[in-house]
Amino acid sequence: MAPDSPNVYNLASTNSPSLLPLLHARPSLAHTRDPTGYSLLHAAASYSHPSLLRALLSPPFDVNPNELLDEDGETALFVVETLDCARVLVEDGHVDVQLKNGEGKMASERLEEEQEGEWREVVRYLREAEGEGSRGVNDDSSSISADLLRAPPPLPPNVHINVGTMDDPASAPREGEDPSLPDPAFRKRIEELAAREDFKDEDAQRELRDLITEAVRGVTEGQGDDGGRGTRRKVGEGLPSPTKTSTLSVL
Repeated sequence: MAPDSPNVYNLASTNSPSLLPLLHARPSLAHTRDPTGYSLLHAAASYSHPSLLRALLSPPFDVNPNELLDEDGETALFVVETLDCARVLVEDGHVDVQLKNGEGKMASERLEEEQEGEWREVVRYLREAEGEGSRGVNDDSSSISADLLRAPPPLPPNVHINVGTMDDPASAPREGEDPSLPDPAFRKRIEELAAREDFKDEDAQRELRDLITEAVRGVTEGQGDDGGRGTRRKVGEGLPSPTKTSTLSVL
């Protein structure tokens, strides 16, 4: 850069309207660096000028951010303070998000230490770009494991469902009743359905599936001999309270 030339780094830091005409007249200036390795990309990223970044990365300049490292071995990505600038460098400039500086740290790690600008959003975005999602970001918000959101696998052809009732005084076994036996009302519905001549027809099979679905959802209600004992079934094990369980096997 000639002594009488304007300071392009100052022009970049303010996104001066005179910068791009100057670069078009002298395209090689777009690739220039000062003695510390500081480039126009670093200036545009540091002062949050995404439009200037995009212009430098595009023809006729086609600046490669991975080739412009400062004295610390850092690309312009290490000095971004806004999500917009990070996106331009990653998505338009294809900057290496996993590049490590002289201290062995990636841009996301350095930015997390600096905690400047929109650092949370930038770090989270860079973690995703690195293929790590949001791991490592100091965020107070709670996260939900994706495993908890996955639907359970379908029941196999031979279905075995453990169905129990909450131990409620109103639904406690009557005197002389074996608590280990299946719920009478629920068992009766299964037996009646299985005894039908059209058991193998589609309508009967649909009723069977509906009954199983009710049991799985824990909302089936059985009516005992007294005509008024309703229970809400639970499926599964591990509850500390005593339960009465039965097994439904559909072959």
